[in-house]
Amino acid sequence: MEIILILGAIALLVLFVVAQYNRLVRLNITVDEAFAQIEVQLKRRADLIPNLVETVKGYAAHEQSTFDAVVSARAKSTSASSLGEVAAADGALTNALRGLLAVAEAYPDLKASTNFLSLQEELSTTENKVSFARQFYNDNVRSLNQAVATIPTSFFAGLAKVSARAFYEVENPADRNVPNVKF
Repeated sequence: MEIILILGAIALLVLFVVAQYNRLVRLNITVDEAFAQIEVQLKRRADLIPNLVETVKGYAAHEQSTFDAVVSARAKSTSASSLGEVAAADGALTNALRGLLAVAEAYPDLKASTNFLSLQEELSTTENKVSFARQFYNDNVRSLNQAVATIPTSFFAGLAKVSARAFYEVENPADRNVPNVKF
């Protein structure tokens, strides 16, 4: 009878360890997935930008420095890979888009263009999706970080090769605002 109780206790301990390990692995995968969603939305935004730039160029050809800034920021955003690089490139691209949209303000014919209005709506929708993806990522990082820092899962973090992650933060406070695409 004692052997059965000992084996039962060992089995419960093994199940507990496996459950904690699996929880940490699932949380880690969820954070990876959430970061990938940020990248998907930033890629979607980057794909819209050439069309937006070309539309505005047709009306404001003399604003070359603004166009160059947007194209440069877009290039950096598509090549960023780490969390810090992505956040910095995201902020730079947001600022460049603000400049581009400010140029568009000066051209009433452009603001009335169906193509521009469609691109503007797509950009606005994409900005909302980017914001949601950032929040989703940070929510999952919070859950993972809590699990890594609290008992009993903290005992298994090393075994699962899981550690706390950095939150997605915008470095420049001015970059925290969504670009104004309202005309």
